[in-house]
Amino acid sequence: MSEVADDLAEIASLVRELRKRKGITLQALADGIRRSVGFVSQVERGLSRPAVDDLVAISQVLGVPATYFFCSPKIQASPWVTRPGERRTLAYARGASDNLVSPRLGGAFFMLETCLEAGADSGERDLLDSSEQGGYVLEGELTLWLEDEELRLQAGDGFQIPSHMRSRYANRSQAPVRVLWVYACLLYTSDAADE
Repeated sequence: MSEVADDLAEIASLVRELRKRKGITLQALADGIRRSVGFVSQVERGLSRPAVDDLVAISQVLGVPATYFFCSPKIQASPWVTRPGERRTLAYARGASDNLVSPRLGGAFFMLETCLEAGADSGERDLLDSSEQGGYVLEGELTLWLEDEELRLQAGDGFQIPSHMRSRYANRSQAPVRVLWVYACLLYTSDAADE
């Protein structure tokens, strides 16, 4: 099985097991994320890959951070450093993927490298994150919506998004986009966040 297929199977299993453990029905999860029961069922069976906005919505309904769905940690040569082949990856629908650049998710912050294929985006809905975040465009042109303002960012541009601000992003160009994100960590009280 390929690494991408393994990633999809792991996301499916995590969503299904966490939903069941929390006693949430397929219908309740579907209602909570404003999607059909069929879509949620396909995600749980590894037949559909959720977009960024879907996975963020699923994490909110299930009471865990979206980072809960990252693949199992890979073996690292050092607990303080990650090399490209050691990073956890999360591939989404719509041409987006995140690589966990930080060696671990604990601490005051973590870093992600988001890669967007030509035409990729974060999904149809706004993202509403409870943590403050910032970013630095490494490559390409990122279109970022903060509330109702559309911003076009080039390589070398940085940005900061306050907590609870509506946002979404896209690559409207024909070239790949790479963004380094820094997220402030929050303390989660959910038993699932500790796993």
